[in-house]
Amino acid sequence: MIPSVAISNQRKVFPDATSALQGLLSDGITVMSGGFGLCGIPENLLLALRDSSVKNLTIISNNAGIDDVGLGMLLKTRQVKKMISSYVGENKEFERQYLAGELQIEFNPQGTLAERIRAGGAGIYGFYTRTGAGTSVAEGKESRIVNGQTYILEMGLTADVAIVKAWRGDTEGNLIYRKTARNFNPVMATAARVTVAEVEELVPAGSFDPDHIHTPGIYVQRLIQGTHYTKQIEQRTVRPRS
Repeated sequence: MIPSVAISNQRKVFPDATSALQGLLSDGITVMSGGFGLCGIPENLLLALRDSSVKNLTIISNNAGIDDVGLGMLLKTRQVKKMISSYVGENKEFERQYLAGELQIEFNPQGTLAERIRAGGAGIYGFYTRTGAGTSVAEGKESRIVNGQTYILEMGLTADVAIVKAWRGDTEGNLIYRKTARNFNPVMATAARVTVAEVEELVPAGSFDPDHIHTPGIYVQRLIQGTHYTKQIEQRTVRPRS
């Protein structure tokens, strides 16, 4: 576990990703990393996490990036001990480590992963679902029969630190996501002891219509304005010219 950090009276806006993570990282912690594929990933915070050299991390993320990009950077530097994920098919180094027995994996159906994180953020111990019943996903899990259908118990997920990415944020930590980047980031922001957000645009508090806010600032303890976003494409598919 990370050491206790006094953040209640701390100014939320930090000058860069390294300072925003200072005091939060140690070997063996659990980190939630938001985004979907390469969309909406906290690029600046991931770079700072890599450069911190912390190791034996458990990473909760829908996917593992691609080689040398996103979480793929941390796999290359061997900082990840375990992944709790749904889809990991774009990363050859992930595949190599997994097949060699060097990386632990806890696979989840994608909807189950999202609900486990949401449950953790809501303080829900666990929930029953039909998804995965009768498959390897159910191995070792409690099950019960309801109306003739088998349900398995899935546990809520929490983390020591969540790193998330938003399109816009204000100085109080209220966040607005854009399109696909809204996947996983909002639920992860609620499910960690400390949430650190990076935003493409940082505005003064009070700039947002409250009805437009996706993550209220009460869930966000630290934030930065990110820079140098690459917006890479995982797989580029085009039609041949006629």
